Amino acid sequence: MARAFLFVLDSFGIGGAPDARDFGDDGADTLGHIAEFCAAGAADRAGLREGSLSLPNMSALGLLHAARLATGRLPDGMPVPDRVFGLYGAASEVSRGKDTPSGHWEIAGTPVMFDWGYFTSEGDAFPPELVEAICREGNVPGILGNCHASGTDIIARHGEEHLWSGKPICYTSSDSVFQIAAHEHTFGLERLLEFCLTVRRLLDDYNIGRVIARPFIGQSPQSFVRTGNRRDFSVLPPEPTLLDRLTKANRTVHAIGKIGDIFAHQGIGKVIKANGNEALFDASLAVMDEAADGDLVFTNFVDFDMLYGHRRDVAGYAAALEAFDRRLPDLDRKLKAGDIVILTADHGCDPTWRGTDHTRERVPVLVFGPDIRTRSIGILPGFAGIGETVAKHLGLETGLHGRSFL
Repeated sequence: MARAFLFVLDSFGIGGAPDARDFGDDGADTLGHIAEFCAAGAADRAGLREGSLSLPNMSALGLLHAARLATGRLPDGMPVPDRVFGLYGAASEVSRGKDTPSGHWEIAGTPVMFDWGYFTSEGDAFPPELVEAICREGNVPGILGNCHASGTDIIARHGEEHLWSGKPICYTSSDSVFQIAAHEHTFGLERLLEFCLTVRRLLDDYNIGRVIARPFIGQSPQSFVRTGNRRDFSVLPPEPTLLDRLTKANRTVHAIGKIGDIFAHQGIGKVIKANGNEALFDASLAVMDEAADGDLVFTNFVDFDMLYGHRRDVAGYAAALEAFDRRLPDLDRKLKAGDIVILTADHGCDPTWRGTDHTRERVPVLVFGPDIRTRSIGILPGFAGIGETVAKHLGLETGLHGRSFL
């Protein structure tokens, strides 16, 4: 038993989900399509990046081999390393949704085997009785939006009216989510968070997974920008997760980024907030200096999904992957004997796919550490084996779902 470091590259799917057709995502492949665009020169951007996708460190950890397991083919333009270090494989999600809570809870050993509630994509997204209750109990004169939308687009569309009317911008997506955008200064950040708590309570009967606060600043569509003060208000997982088991065993779960919000702050020992992948990586490295034997450091790298997947920005996604890859040696140098690192994802968000929503895909599972030997772990039937591997490594009893691949 030493420490475990679980890093979720939010939305970094590698294609090949066996049930992708059920979600309208047959053929979606986040890694594969980004690599294809890069190899064709379609992801070159002056001052940002150019050429084939270059991920030498993750490739050396078995990323390309995992992609071949998932889809039967190697990503375009990416050289296969002569040697691979650590365990590598792919995992197929069994939870019924392709959203953030489902993926993270399943990674933590608790699959979601019930159906979430969703809002219609035709006409008004929210039923009139819900809107009436939100306005009455949230003390607002009305809402703007009331539709499926991209967050940046809907803020540009309704931001100016929001400024003078005081009506929050409310929207949803194909996920089980209710998102609320409001100006940090004119509406107020604390008021927005309180309003989200009110909406969270009203949505319990609708079985909606998350209410997300999306604060922004600026005075015009050209200057509106979302801030780093996003908050997710999630329902509780349906049963105890790996995090609860660790906390019960007097271990500390260091939750970095939005991990605390995703688990409704249940089973969390310390919460470390950071805005953006670089800051999240820096925070993870800093926690490595204080994490004790038996602790879990759990980080979500949100930019891949929020800034690039949903916005269908192939070049931005590629550059973010390359930047993350360059940081991995910094992580490796801080590992102690007995430490284990797992790189994985919670779902896909193929930036070349239709629409702006998540995509049902397999995810990579790359495991390394000073004492980890090289081998393939194949295709895991579910994400829960990831959590059970952490549990076994940290000396916990076996959970109800999945099995360790150590």
